[in-house]
Amino acid sequence: MPEAEAAPRAPQRRRPRYRRQLRSRIILAFVLLGFGLTALFAFATNWTRNRVETELVEDVMNSNIDEYARQYYSAPDRQPEIQVQQMYARHVRRERFEELRAEEPDWYELSDGIHNISGTDENGEPFAYKLAVRKTPDEWFFLAYDMTQAMRGEEQFNRAIFSSVVVFTLLSLLVGWWAASRVMSPVSELARRLKLSGRSAQPEALAAHFPGDEVGQLAEALDDYAARLTDVVQRDREFNADVSHELRTPLAVIKGAVELLLSRPDVDEKTRNRLLRIQRAEQQCTDLISALLLLSRDERGHGATDVGKVADQLLDAHRAQIVGKSLELRIEGERGLVVDAPEAAVAVALGNLIGNAVKYTPSGAVVVRLHAGEVEVVDSGPGLSPEDAAKLFERGYRGTHAGHSQGGGIGLSIVRRLCALYGWNVRVAPGQVQGVVATLTFSETRPGP
Repeated sequence: MPEAEAAPRAPQRRRPRYRRQLRSRIILAFVLLGFGLTALFAFATNWTRNRVETELVEDVMNSNIDEYARQYYSAPDRQPEIQVQQMYARHVRRERFEELRAEEPDWYELSDGIHNISGTDENGEPFAYKLAVRKTPDEWFFLAYDMTQAMRGEEQFNRAIFSSVVVFTLLSLLVGWWAASRVMSPVSELARRLKLSGRSAQPEALAAHFPGDEVGQLAEALDDYAARLTDVVQRDREFNADVSHELRTPLAVIKGAVELLLSRPDVDEKTRNRLLRIQRAEQQCTDLISALLLLSRDERGHGATDVGKVADQLLDAHRAQIVGKSLELRIEGERGLVVDAPEAAVAVALGNLIGNAVKYTPSGAVVVRLHAGEVEVVDSGPGLSPEDAAKLFERGYRGTHAGHSQGGGIGLSIVRRLCALYGWNVRVAPGQVQGVVATLTFSETRPGP
């Protein structure tokens, strides 16, 4: 079920992901750059080392196994000599191939070439060696090159490389921290001065405190913006003061003239009703002007307003305007709801809700229900469409049931702004059976007399 709600819009600051996000980005950029370059250099160095070492060892093994085979064929009765340390050579004749399967099953299955063999011995110590294999129909030649020392050296080299990556990453962090502090120092100073300048009516010039770099250009732009904004605010204040004076004066004249006419005993009933209508219109204008002036100044007034009394006055005013319309206006609930706000603000907020209910309800009833801390306006009108619920509190929006009725669509927008100013809450939702239920909840109330 769609529901339109306008909660008080208190100023909220977005929680930053970092305490100083731009400074953190600069530091992070330096850390990632240092880590990336160091890690890339370490990877390239390790890869080059392994490749060169592998090529050297394989060249030595290929040349030695060929020499080993040549020596064997030249003198089959004499054991060939290996001139390189860390090598073990073995040849196997055809009649001993099956013995090799039992002794070295891995060697038996290997094809010609150089193979990497690794594992652990009977003492649990790791070992690694390269094995060169040359197989002929009658003779198999094997040449093993011990890589255990090379493997240990590689582990030490890798530890040194990883330590270098950590050291240079920490160094990048320190450099980034220093650079970020130097870069962000003028920006932080600009933010500090800008915050202090907002405490006075006239903004302080910022550009004079900074050199003519990018931060200085930003300070000049802020000074220009502050000057234009101050001019706009000053004109707005002058306009508000002029409106307050120029509109209240004729309204006071109208009020005095109406009261004077009502005090005459020779006024007939028809004329008296018209004068009362003028008097109610004058009061509505006065309340609206007061509320709008408070909104324009962003000034929260105080008072002790009886909501039930205001609701009675508003319903009486509307009863005189619904002649010929089968519509009942009544108030329900316990009296005594008192709000800390000027009567004009409460009258405008509640009056717009009641006015909309009366305007869009052709027949039935409009009921004002008083509760503890809130008031409901329930009507039996055509209800609320999903489109209306989504845009109801937008300035200038007129509902789908507005038709050719008068109004600029700013009533509920004013209600929303009043709620934001006083911390109230207003919501409009479809009724359980038909019509609409508008609820105005007050944040601060006082016990009634």
